[in-house]
Amino acid sequence: MHRKRISKKSQNIIQGLMFFFFTSIIITSLILYLWVYTEIDETTLAIEIQNATLKEFENELFELRSETESLNRVDIISKKAKEEINMIFTEPEIIQIAIFNNSY
Repeated sequence: MHRKRISKKSQNIIQGLMFFFFTSIIITSLILYLWVYTEIDETTLAIEIQNATLKEFENELFELRSETESLNRVDIISKKAKEEINMIFTEPEIIQIAIFNNSY
């Protein structure tokens, strides 16, 4: 069987097309890689920002709970009642009941 030889001109055209094709694939791959890398970097940054915000919110929530617990104490409530609304507290009355045992 005889194989038909490819002429120099056709061989140059095929090599030129292959070079162009592979160069296009390499450039496209590089652009795609850079795009994916940028997206991953931006996502990582967004996650770090959200984690920092979460820590701030947790800290603020802890402070608010501490403040709420301190405001629920009886001595703080009575102090605020005296200072802010001028509430007057009365002394508790002590009632003594004497029980006499009369045995006849």
